[in-house]
Amino acid sequence: MTEVLRLESLRYERAGDGAFVIEVGTLALAPGQVLGIVGPSGCGKSTLIDILALLRRPTRVARFELQGTDVAALWQRGAVDACTALRAAQVGVVLQTGGLLPSLTVLENVRLAQRLLGARDEAWVQHLLAALDLHGLGERRPAQLSIGQRQRVAIARALAHRPALLLADEPTASLGIDHAPAALDLLLALARDSGAALVIVSHDLDLLRDKGVPLRACVVQQHAVVLEEAA
Repeated sequence: MTEVLRLESLRYERAGDGAFVIEVGTLALAPGQVLGIVGPSGCGKSTLIDILALLRRPTRVARFELQGTDVAALWQRGAVDACTALRAAQVGVVLQTGGLLPSLTVLENVRLAQRLLGARDEAWVQHLLAALDLHGLGERRPAQLSIGQRQRVAIARALAHRPALLLADEPTASLGIDHAPAALDLLLALARDSGAALVIVSHDLDLLRDKGVPLRACVVQQHAVVLEEAA
């Protein structure tokens, strides 16, 4: 089975000054595989999501491949447009704040990635809306939705173009303890339906553990944040 993501010997230094360092030895994900990354606020979890989403370039990396493309080589030759195109086609991101475009309706937000890629799949859009209990809300704008509804729309939007890699940054943090487990169940089920590899960044170790999500933890070691197997 072809891996969705493989990286080896990655190091990221903020602003290149070495004051904030993230190190990852090896990380590999296959289609449909789920990984949770846990750790306290400020440990670099969101920065790692940005790196995996090709939004930040690591200081150095021995190997970084996404869906068979050598991303490290693209960075090496400064191929920004190629990285942007790869991210648009292969990566979906669920932001903690939702990140919806306020001027667009629910349907327009969900269909956006498909429209930009020229790959309409209305049946999949309607499946996502039904699974996330969003039918009847298609013409509303984000300001007319509850926090939970906005987060569900963000999940639908991230999955609409069937990305190979789905990244969720604290996807349940704004939902409260009563609604977070059900929202995580939906995210896991829809990622499984789409065949995407899923990375969930969260501070909620217990919730991910309850759902059987394999975990890695951000641990400070010798002035660097290192990604280790969670205890």
